[in-house]
Amino acid sequence: MNAYPPIADHGMVGDLQTAARVSSAGTIDWWCTPRFDSPSVFASLLDSERGGYCRLSADLPAERGTAVRQLYLSDTAVLVTRFMAPGGVGEVADFMAPLNTTTPTDRHRLVRVVRVVRGTLDFNLDCRPRFDYGRAPHTLERTDESSVVFHGPGTKLYLQTIGPFVLRPDGEDVTRASPTSSKARSPACRAASPTSAPRSVPRSRAPSSSPASPPMPTAPR
Repeated sequence: MNAYPPIADHGMVGDLQTAARVSSAGTIDWWCTPRFDSPSVFASLLDSERGGYCRLSADLPAERGTAVRQLYLSDTAVLVTRFMAPGGVGEVADFMAPLNTTTPTDRHRLVRVVRVVRGTLDFNLDCRPRFDYGRAPHTLERTDESSVVFHGPGTKLYLQTIGPFVLRPDGEDVTRASPTSSKARSPACRAASPTSAPRSVPRSRAPSSSPASPPMPTAPR
């Protein structure tokens, strides 16, 4: 895996107030929030070791016949990263769901929907936020089996899964989210300011072209 993929190998999702870059490997390697000019939460695009990232990708076998493609659903800002292997085809749909289209807010939601469309395919989630371009420390709090909170300086990043993912925290990061079944694997993550209480993401908010699955990141301050 290329530690510094070209800009051309990325898509972008946003909600009018902030935007995140998603590589063709399924990695969010750039996200500043709650505004475009805010300090970063994920910035491995600049520093692969200290910048932080959130990777949601398939375990593709090391054999011929595998491929990855990125595209946008027609007439939408929903980015789809499709993983193809001889044994199965799966995809990650990324989008941001605006909480308010007229008034700036410190709360943002980045949703990641996972599904297997053919055969079987394993997906893993690796979430390693690094606040303020990797300069600020953070702590990790596990709230239940399917959600954790990363506490940064003056902000919180909520990681929540909906579906058969089991989060396994490791120190200050979530280094593996293991699915508990062999079909659709669905993680979700969100972030907000410390004064904002997290809210669950209803399955009905998944893109209409995808089966109800999960959601993922929201933003901090």
